[in-house]
Amino acid sequence: MRQKEYMAVGIFLSIAAAGLAVTSVITRHQSSADFIKGQTDNIIVDSSGTLRLACQSSDVDCGGLLGEVWSIHAILADSDGTLFLGTGPNAEVIRYAGQTAECVYPLASAEPNQTANPTIRNEHVFALAQDVSNRLLIGVSGAEGKLVRLAPDAEVVFTDARVQYIFAIVKDADNNIYLGTGPEGLVFRLDPFCQNPEVIWDAKDKNILSLAVKDAILYAGSDQRGLIYRIDIARKQASVLYDTDQDEVPALWVDPEGAVYAAAASAQAAMLQLQTPGVSLKQAPGRPDIADGPKPVPMEGSLTTPNSDSAKEKKDETPPSQPQQPAPAPPAAKAAGHIYKITPDGFVTDVFSEMAVLYSLHQHDGKLWLGTGNKGQLFAVDPAADEQAVVFEDKTSTQITAMVWNGNIAYLGLSNPARLVRLDPSPAQQGTFESVLLDAGQPARWGKLQIEADIPSGSRIKMACRSGNVQDPNDATFSGWSGETVVTGPVELECPAARFCQYRLTLTAGDNDALPVVRQVAAAFVIPNLAPMVTAVKAERSRDKSKPNIIEITTTARDDNRDELDYTLEFRKVGRTMWVLLKEKLDQNRFEWDGRTVEDGRYEVRVTASDRRNNTPETTLTGSRISDPFVIDNAAPEIREAEATVEGTAAVMRLTVADALSVLGRVQYTVDSNEKWVTALPADWVYDTLTESFEVRIEDLSSGEHVIAFSVADDLNNTLYKTYEVTIP
Repeated sequence: MRQKEYMAVGIFLSIAAAGLAVTSVITRHQSSADFIKGQTDNIIVDSSGTLRLACQSSDVDCGGLLGEVWSIHAILADSDGTLFLGTGPNAEVIRYAGQTAECVYPLASAEPNQTANPTIRNEHVFALAQDVSNRLLIGVSGAEGKLVRLAPDAEVVFTDARVQYIFAIVKDADNNIYLGTGPEGLVFRLDPFCQNPEVIWDAKDKNILSLAVKDAILYAGSDQRGLIYRIDIARKQASVLYDTDQDEVPALWVDPEGAVYAAAASAQAAMLQLQTPGVSLKQAPGRPDIADGPKPVPMEGSLTTPNSDSAKEKKDETPPSQPQQPAPAPPAAKAAGHIYKITPDGFVTDVFSEMAVLYSLHQHDGKLWLGTGNKGQLFAVDPAADEQAVVFEDKTSTQITAMVWNGNIAYLGLSNPARLVRLDPSPAQQGTFESVLLDAGQPARWGKLQIEADIPSGSRIKMACRSGNVQDPNDATFSGWSGETVVTGPVELECPAARFCQYRLTLTAGDNDALPVVRQVAAAFVIPNLAPMVTAVKAERSRDKSKPNIIEITTTARDDNRDELDYTLEFRKVGRTMWVLLKEKLDQNRFEWDGRTVEDGRYEVRVTASDRRNNTPETTLTGSRISDPFVIDNAAPEIREAEATVEGTAAVMRLTVADALSVLGRVQYTVDSNEKWVTALPADWVYDTLTESFEVRIEDLSSGEHVIAFSVADDLNNTLYKTYEVTIP
């Protein structure tokens, strides 16, 4: 391979033309969470955040035998490489060998004139195995569960009145056969000739969904409680190896070292997955330090994106022009699909956790291969390297319900609709990745796209792009794809100015399987400078009791260019036209105004936001908003009319109390400087107007002079004190 030229990439597009913001904005896709949102075709997205060519895949022609099949539940490969497919809903077994498929169960009728029964029997083959003589064992589930052996005729070798479903079949080292059944949670053992059935474990769970065996220990996964049982075969005793805290354990696998891998999921996963945008492929920062781990990123022969502090960074987020919605509550832990590793010592590690429905689990070439739904994805999980990737995603079928390795070739059983897919580990020669829409928040001018990638000699990466102003790339108003450009450095995004932009990368392998790898994509845009928007201005008397005369002015504003803002505050009395400067170049959205500095009255405040900090004097723009009228009232109410009369030993006070601006809030009185104040109510019994009338009758006064003091306050607690003298005969 020729030595590849090292390229150092320059700084992103920065536009400072008249009418445009000074600084460009950069959107980066550099993690699995960024890339997994896009659309892939023959492209792998892995947890380290790279794009690379996927394995080759192709549909296997089963000669129309899958036309009436809804689901491929199980796949078995014998020593000759012949495949057997267990299906539903008519419990058929299809044999595939030499590029030819045939139905081997149920057997075709020997009567030449007898037609097939067209009705659906609602029976399923969830499990397949071979006995000691390599004869096919078929677990049939339905109204009556049964184990059928092809020898070569179909022979029922096991039934039990307690069994409707056979979910799993495994053999031990002595060729004894074990069945995981339902709906009574029974585990049966049969001898190598399918004779002498006996129950070796009766679980409280309804169904035993999965089995695995190693060294005279049988492992069983249940539904309902999601338990993994460890069953001592010789003693017929069971213990709980692990409680997954999920609803079911659909698959188990035991590696050569005796570690148990368990797939666990909940009934909520299928429903919640449809509500989520996709898997996360989350990975902790850094990588494990292992000899066979990921290789260091090569420096020579790589395209590198710049780290620019002069340009603003933008992740995929809701643009500021759109109202932010409250984040939904995260789903409970039980709603996720998990793969647990349980060591022979009983220690448990969660090696995989995604919002996915789990169906099949295999180990091959040091990796775990996991078939999932409802998005037809196949995951490859490397627990040692702490890596995982979506290595296959089907666009037609929704579930990968079965899988088997036949040498180095994997066969996937897909459901809804049923299909058989061959997966070749050699990479595809070409694949494409279409990004999610990049959102500038406003119609924008798109600059350059740059990638951080390895492009070995002979391989190449091409880029195309398109744009539009609706959040749907399939809308008729979206532009067509631009011509493809070979990426050797920064590439212009040659698409019309628009709010949304989408890029497409086409990866092509070179000679000797030289494969390109993309680690990061960055795109720049600028939008015309837009005026700031002051969305709310609020002025009100402080609720802080220690600041009775302070008017708090609060402002909410936004700038779609993400410019820094400062504020100018002005005020005027309602009815006047001229504004009076209160504060300028305020860098906070809150200000305290001392209301004692102006006369009482009704006022309004105007707040003007400016983006001058990030723009030239020629391009600076402003936006303003006026508050609702508010009252500044520092004066206490007044007693406009007062009349004192004496009736025997009682004093009667008739008052009219008024305030110019605020509703009356309280009237109290006391006699002869008594510390106990008595509250008086208005004549209409309600404090609700600026003027109220009061009649206060004070009984049982002693003869002589008395001083009656009144405290009158408005709703803002401005208070007046006034005294009156009366003489009781």
